[in-house]
Amino acid sequence: MVNFAADEITHRRILKIAIPILLSNATVPILGAVDTGVIGQLGEAAPIGAVGLGSIILTTIYGLFGFLRMGTSGLDSQERGKGDDYELSMIIFRSLMIGFVLGVLVLVLHFQLFYLVMKIVPASPEVERLTEDYVSIRIFSAPAAIATYGITGWLIAQERTQSVLVLQLTMNGLNVILDILFVLGLNYGVEGVAYATLIAEWFALFLGLYLCREALWIKFWAEIHRIFDRAKFNRMVSVNSDILIRSLFLGLALVSFLFLSSDFGDITLAANQILLQFLFFTAYALDGFAFSSETLVGQSIGAENRPAVRKSSILTSAWGMITAVIVSVVFALTGPMIITIMTTEPMVRIEAMNYLWWVVLVPIIGGPSWFLDGIFIGATKTREMRNGMIISFFFYVIALVITMPTMENAGLWLSLYILFILRALTLGLKYPSLERMDN
Repeated sequence: MVNFAADEITHRRILKIAIPILLSNATVPILGAVDTGVIGQLGEAAPIGAVGLGSIILTTIYGLFGFLRMGTSGLDSQERGKGDDYELSMIIFRSLMIGFVLGVLVLVLHFQLFYLVMKIVPASPEVERLTEDYVSIRIFSAPAAIATYGITGWLIAQERTQSVLVLQLTMNGLNVILDILFVLGLNYGVEGVAYATLIAEWFALFLGLYLCREALWIKFWAEIHRIFDRAKFNRMVSVNSDILIRSLFLGLALVSFLFLSSDFGDITLAANQILLQFLFFTAYALDGFAFSSETLVGQSIGAENRPAVRKSSILTSAWGMITAVIVSVVFALTGPMIITIMTTEPMVRIEAMNYLWWVVLVPIIGGPSWFLDGIFIGATKTREMRNGMIISFFFYVIALVITMPTMENAGLWLSLYILFILRALTLGLKYPSLERMDN
């Protein structure tokens, strides 16, 4: 166990971890916005909706395996707090192996998954056809996309967030260039967007392996059996299973939001897809401080330092809320301009403008739930995260049933707000136990 003192948790250290993550994560929804914006230049609503549906289907499926990033980050941070350098390398090997196997499984089953999803999606025939074209191409990067979660989590736990920034900027920059080339230059349409992402995600995996090369150059072959240590594997399975269930319900909430949007027609579906880019931007931007919580709280737990746990939680959350307010102000000032840039379809613009104020408040309403996620991941208190998400989802569904018949699209947004608030409340009530480091 290392000597990890509370006074080592400083504003400078938090910002050093958070800012590269904030910048790298902010590029992800920018990429989604570019995808939508490039397709939007075609002047039709159906391709926008198709890219939105296809993206959220795959993002949700991949997001279910986001436990690799979160579980790797939490477990790795705690081992770093304990000072176990060898186990740090074993964790990344386990994550890469699991991620690649899961990616191949998704690839094999993608026809069945798409069929089941589209059976419950009330999309128009044109949107469904274009969505299938998109998914059938991009799905071939599933092994790369899922395995890269493990690499990202490991780098975050090592406080090597500059490397994460390099990884994300390279992948997303390549994706944007290929988007423009394939769609606007070669006129490949929806298929062009899919090919761009396919190439970029495979490139990112190989770049990530290079960034982690020091951990991969240990005396691996002589000690390969240690990767399969039963106790370590059981802990990883337990942590990741809880996060998987939590991610499943969160993903269901986001997917249901967009799918239910299609009940109100292609115009509302396209408008909500554009507005969701604001929400995704918020999540990725604020996750910079949530990731700081994962790293610092995890190290504090590993070192069994309660004051450091408290200080890490307070300082990272405070910086996060400051950022949330700034993001809300930016949305209020620039939202109309962003919507105008993202689509040329007049009716979609009008519909998106009508609901813009809902996303202006998302950073402030949703912020606490994101910060608490980071704290609980670092502490590997994943059972509490799982249970809190299930409770929140239950009330989200009730809210949908009550509000949608009368409020229509506004009811969708109100229900999403309720989900965010309840996630924060359920985790906040469990925080005292986390700080006491109760088993």
